[in-house]
Amino acid sequence: MSKLKSFIVLAAMCCLPFISYAAGDAAAGKAKSVTCMACHGAKGISNNDIWPNLAGQKYGYLVKQIKAFRDGDRKDPMMAPMVAPLSDDDIKNLAAFFSGL
Repeated sequence: MSKLKSFIVLAAMCCLPFISYAAGDAAAGKAKSVTCMACHGAKGISNNDIWPNLAGQKYGYLVKQIKAFRDGDRKDPMMAPMVAPLSDDDIKNLAAFFSGL
């Protein structure tokens, strides 16, 4: 029986690197997402080809891209004023919300 327990523990430890946890608060992100919904849709699905869907995007990708817009590393005249007031926590919360859709 101890070999079985050891195997189960080892198998669980091997899977840990593949589990992703969003660091943000999805409920706070949902409350903050009202501005985003104008272009990206109420459920994160855009109805316009020029605006991407945010629903289901990876948490880390969303954080990286929103920060890039906010910090000026990625330029877009429509996104810049939308993300300028966002804190790092706001961005994490938005990413948690949209990645969970």
